[in-house]
Amino acid sequence: MIKVRKAVSGDAEKIVNVMTDAEQSGFMLFAPQERAVNPEKFAKYIDAIHSNAKSGIFIAYEGEQIVGYLIVQNEKPQRIAHRAYVVIGIHSNWRGQGVGKALFTYVIAWAKQVGLHRLDLTVIASNDVAVHLYKKMGFEIEGVKRHSLLIDNDFVDEYYMSLLL
Repeated sequence: MIKVRKAVSGDAEKIVNVMTDAEQSGFMLFAPQERAVNPEKFAKYIDAIHSNAKSGIFIAYEGEQIVGYLIVQNEKPQRIAHRAYVVIGIHSNWRGQGVGKALFTYVIAWAKQVGLHRLDLTVIASNDVAVHLYKKMGFEIEGVKRHSLLIDNDFVDEYYMSLLL
């Protein structure tokens, strides 16, 4: 059974492994093999992001295995302190098994609890599976960021999506 909790710095190496796998999909901001995330630096990032009460890194896990993550990034300026940007990644072996739904269900409840009013994300417009998940979780498309990314020499659109809590 998939469970969700806030990550701790000791989870860094396993999260980095999921990030690396998720980037192989071609649907993440970073292209496959474009970056190498250092687990020690990522552990420090986990601690740093958790210093803001409205930010966090959350993990989906089964037993000792981390199968997905969701990063919530809030910023301090008063005019945008009510919102946060989210990024999700799911290990390829676990896609289509409720990991994304579990992460979003947990994080949406948490976001309401900490006083966030809005969650934002962007998604490659052709990523139908992700768009379907986000809509199922209540996100709406607010607009199209035309030719936002350059992937394999093709300009690709992204959707701006949000959820008002």
